[in-house]
Amino acid sequence: MITVEAVFPSLPSIQLLRWVAPCHLAMHIPDGFLSLPVSLVTWVVAIALIAIALNRVQSEYKERTVPLMGVTAAFIFAAQMINFPIPGGTSGHLLGGTLAGALLGPWAGSLVMAVVFIVQGSLFQDGGLTVLGANVFNMGLIGTFGGYYLYRAIRFAVGRNSLRGTLAGIAVAAWVSVVVAAIVCAIELALSGTVPLVVALTTMASWHVLIGIGEAVISVTTASFIWRSRPDLFYDPPRKSRSLAAEPLIPR
Repeated sequence: MITVEAVFPSLPSIQLLRWVAPCHLAMHIPDGFLSLPVSLVTWVVAIALIAIALNRVQSEYKERTVPLMGVTAAFIFAAQMINFPIPGGTSGHLLGGTLAGALLGPWAGSLVMAVVFIVQGSLFQDGGLTVLGANVFNMGLIGTFGGYYLYRAIRFAVGRNSLRGTLAGIAVAAWVSVVVAAIVCAIELALSGTVPLVVALTTMASWHVLIGIGEAVISVTTASFIWRSRPDLFYDPPRKSRSLAAEPLIPR
C-alpha cells in the first residue's frame, strides 16, 4: 500500500516525487487530502456498511465465531506491521481483506477489517481521523466484500472442495482487491482536487500491481496452512471437512 502523504504531499511537482519514490508504502489517506463532500460520502458508505454488517453478524452468526474474529483481527493487525520489499527501494504490507472474507465471510470479515483500520488510525496515526471513513472503505470494505465474492466465484468454478480452487480464488481476489482499492483511492483524491486523475491512477496502480503480488503470496500461504490443519475454519469449508468439527463455526 502506498502512503498518500508520501505520494502527493502537496501538489508541486517536486513534492509529487516524494510519492513516486516513497520509503514506506500504504494506502492510508492523511487529513486534508480529501474534500468535504468526498469525505462525507465515504463516511456515510462506511458507516452504513458497518451497521449492516453488525446487524447481520448479530442475527446470523453464532457465538463460536467471536473467538475466530478476534484471532483473525489480531493476526491481520500483526501481519500489517511486517513490510515486504518491492522494486524501487519501497515496501508494502498485507491488507488482509480477502483473507478475512475467506475465513469469516463478508459480514464478519468487514467488521474485523473496520476495527483493524480504526485502531490503526486512532492509536497509531496511520491515516487521518477526518478521512477514516475513506480509509476503512478503501482498504477494509472493498477488499473484504469484493475480495470475498471474487474468491468465492473462482473457487467454486475451479473446485469448491479442492485446495487448488481455494488458493486460486484467494490469490486472484487478493491481488485484484489491492489494485481496485488503490484505484478507488486515486479517484477520491482526484475528485477532491488533490492531484490530477491521470497522475493519481498511474502512480497508485503501478505500485499496487506489485504490492498486490505480496498480498496474494501472504494470503495464499496463510490459507494453505489453515486448509491443511483446520479446513473447517473457512467460511465455506470443503464438504469433506464438515465431519472434522462437531458444529460449523459459522452458519451457512
